Formats: sequence, structure tokens, C-alpha cells
Amino acid sequence: MRVVLAEDLFLLRDGLVRLLEAHDFEIAAAVDNGPELTRALAELRPDVAVVDVRLPPSFTDEGLQCALAARREQPGLPVLVLSQHVEQLYARELLADGTGGVGYLLKDRVFDAEQFVDAVRRVAGGGTAMDPQVIQQLLARRTQNSPLEKLTPRELEVMELMAQGRSNAAIAERLVVTERAVAKHTSNIFAKLGLPPSDDDNRRVLAVLAYLER
Repeated sequence: MRVVLAEDLFLLRDGLVRLLEAHDFEIAAAVDNGPELTRALAELRPDVAVVDVRLPPSFTDEGLQCALAARREQPGLPVLVLSQHVEQLYARELLADGTGGVGYLLKDRVFDAEQFVDAVRRVAGGGTAMDPQVIQQLLARRTQNSPLEKLTPRELEVMELMAQGRSNAAIAERLVVTERAVAKHTSNIFAKLGLPPSDDDNRRVLAVLAYLER
């Protein structure tokens, strides 16, 4: 699996390269600025891009902007964003098109190597990997005067976990309920939001996220 990695801090970039290579990823390019990231994504067309939000030369949202531009040129390009903060405007734009794998992790909340590697694989496979704090902030902006008001507190919990990319079994384990109960909550969520139910975890998550961004 070929990865383009963008991180401006040398030690962190080198550490990520070593970590991914140890788990059988091929590092197609490891860059430290926006222009090189744009060039690498266009020329190498990796299986997944792992991108820091703030890159030179602007040190604002250069990395995320490059990733968004690349997805417009290559619809469905899997992108996993790493950030210190939730950039809500661009996070919503990244999620809104509903195509391809997407992820958004907060750097200081990635607690072990397996968690990170699993997120990269999930996104590369077309799924989602969302930090719970990112989901909470996006949902908080959409709750007032929206169909989300129809959801019960438990259904909101289930939807938040769905948006993180978790399966029904994983949600059931997290909430200490049965898979049947989770399936019922999921069905209720789609009905209340006017979305058709689906057995495809990735499609259902992307559908919910796309809906929330409208």
C-alpha cells in the first residue's frame, strides 16, 4: 500500500515513516511543505495520503487545502488528516463529498501505534477514521434546528460512533448493549434523517456525514 506523507516536523515525519514501513506500507514520498505535497499527490497517485494540516509556506491550513485540491482532481483519493486542532470549515468540506476514505485525527489523542496504523488502513480501504472530538464539534454545529433534534440521546451516541467508522459489533461493545439493539438504533437514525438504511458500514457513515454537511 503506497503512502504519501506530509509533515513539516522532521522527527515526527521520520517517526511516521518508520512506523508505517514497519507495518508493510510503502512510503512513496515524505514531504514537508505544501508545494511538494501537491506535486507528489499529482504525480504518484498514492493509495492514501497522510497529511498534516499546517505546512509551509503558510503554516495555516496548507496541508488540508492541498488534500482538498487533490481530491477534486482525483475523486475518492483517501486522505487521513493529522492536526492539533479541529479546522471545522475544511473538515466539513473534506467530509461533504461522500466519496472515498476520509479520516481526521488529533495528534495528541493518538495513543498507540496500532490505533494509528488501523486508521490509515481503514481510510485507505474507503472507510472513515474520525476522532470523537472532531465528530462532537461537527455535530454540535448541526444540532440546533436540524433533523438531529429528532434523535434520542442514545441514537446520537450511536451516530457519533458510526461516524468514527465503527461497526455494529464495535458500537455494541462500546455501549455495552446487544448488536440487535444497535441495529435498531441505526434503523431509527436513518428513518428520522430520511436516509435509506444500508448494511455497508462505510456507505452508511459517509451518507450520514454527507447529510450533516448539507
